[in-house]
Amino acid sequence: MKRRRKSCAEGKHSAEGKLLAEGKLLAATKSGATEIVALDRVEIALEPWRWEFAVARREDIGRHFAERQRAQPALWNGRVLLVHRYTIAGGVLRGACFETDYANFLAWGDWNFPDAGVFNIFAAAALRSADGAYLLGEMAPSTAAAGQLSFPCGTPEAKDLRPGGALDLAGSLGRELFEETGLDIAALTAEPGWVLVRDRGFLALMKRLTAREDAPMLRSRIVRHLESDAHPEFSDIRIVRERADLDPRMPRFLVAFLEQVWRQ
Repeated sequence: MKRRRKSCAEGKHSAEGKLLAEGKLLAATKSGATEIVALDRVEIALEPWRWEFAVARREDIGRHFAERQRAQPALWNGRVLLVHRYTIAGGVLRGACFETDYANFLAWGDWNFPDAGVFNIFAAAALRSADGAYLLGEMAPSTAAAGQLSFPCGTPEAKDLRPGGALDLAGSLGRELFEETGLDIAALTAEPGWVLVRDRGFLALMKRLTAREDAPMLRSRIVRHLESDAHPEFSDIRIVRERADLDPRMPRFLVAFLEQVWRQ
């Protein structure tokens, strides 16, 4: 997502119960705050829905976005897709998404997810080199998540919807990967299914992708792409091989994913 990212109690508890009871649970924190689940597929469809948080806090959200935009003029108030309900059964996540202003999404995240019944679902490219390292991008200063270390990813937009309203997460993943790294997803080896990491308002869908190059060569290739891009989302590429390479600038769901991979 170019130049603008970061990146009901009953409904929330129902979703968490499904994760534990009907998904293949791979890992969970002691506090239950983060869960990792193997999925065969994801089925999300667009439906009309009124986000009461965005309606009730409209003026506060407008002021907040104006302040963020003054600090980062490249931010723009487009539209994104968020999930407001989902369940997991038989290895399949099914749910519904709605469209909202990026300003609403940004305030919700910055204010620590005040509506616990809404989730930021997105596909992330868990990019792995031929020699076993993972490659992360450092978010550029112009982005909403400047300095954060992240896999290539982005919150879905309307252009990620298929005719009929189904959310094409695989298509979103390929687009974000190409925009941010210059890599064609078709040239990488993709593992089947998804690894879902749920952490607070995040539903991060990790797709494990392996390149043919070793880590230094793959990094050099991506850096050349960044240097040719007038407005890159990443300012640098980091190579991560072990726990000693973990960084406080990595979001918690990404750290949980890497630690689970290394445990295996």
